[in-house]
Amino acid sequence: MTSTSQLSTKHLLGIKQITREDILTIFKAAADFKEVINRPIKKVPSLRDVTVVNLFFENSTRTRISFELAERRLSADVLNFTASSSSVSKGETLLDTVNNILAMKVDMVVMRHPAPGAHVFLSNHIDANIINAGDGTHEHPTQALLDAFSMTEAIGPLEGKNILIVGDILHSRVALSNILCLKKLGANVAVCGPPTLIPKHMDSLGVKVMYNILEALQWCDVANILRIQLERQDIKYIPSLREYALYYGVNKALLDKVGRPIVIMHPGPINRGVEISSDVADSEHSIILDQVENGVAIRMAVLYLLAGKK
Repeated sequence: MTSTSQLSTKHLLGIKQITREDILTIFKAAADFKEVINRPIKKVPSLRDVTVVNLFFENSTRTRISFELAERRLSADVLNFTASSSSVSKGETLLDTVNNILAMKVDMVVMRHPAPGAHVFLSNHIDANIINAGDGTHEHPTQALLDAFSMTEAIGPLEGKNILIVGDILHSRVALSNILCLKKLGANVAVCGPPTLIPKHMDSLGVKVMYNILEALQWCDVANILRIQLERQDIKYIPSLREYALYYGVNKALLDKVGRPIVIMHPGPINRGVEISSDVADSEHSIILDQVENGVAIRMAVLYLLAGKK
């Protein structure tokens, strides 16, 4: 990577805080890095002598591994921190935890935290670059970026394209970040799911709300299918997973009724047989594994570009 392009901000706190030009700059860098990670020698020295800490206050497998792989591909020094095995479990505050880490001369912080806005709070108190790896049910910006990048690879520029997000919109940080990102790229966005899992503020985001899954699939070019997040639900929003699968699960029989191919996506983890069937998840129209590969390239791009803002 020899590009001198930079982002308009020194942090990635959310899609709200970046511009359309920032998104396109990240996509261009990600395309370059995707070539790198498909070479026999997959490492570049772009972040040599840069120390990144992965600070995860919530459980994560895919996102943490994807970030760590991206950091190591860029030759960064990597520290991994989990709250369950740290002084946080003894009552230490977020700011004290981070300040102690920064005293070890850390340059960048990749953080997942259950509290919405934790990253904004942190950015006002410390000097390191901060990347939001998920904050509560608020945002998950790198997931939205990799999703939009994957869509662009599959169907071209998203201006005027119809993108559907299906599932638990209410509890999904992926849904909000996707909506914000897709709208900035000029896409038409609709959400579909049970009324109890659709937030009331969707109209204010310029999003079409649909409740009939077949009509929604017939409308869209891409269907991004989300799982039911039972771990975030403090009350019962649906009668049962079986009933959800019956009315909103995407399966081959349903797609056959659509009458034309559409691109199928899922940010993972997949609950096969609930929100999506195996014959759809593994079909030729599914780009789920492309999303995983693109996640590393997008995160390499974000890390590289933000390091240039130091």
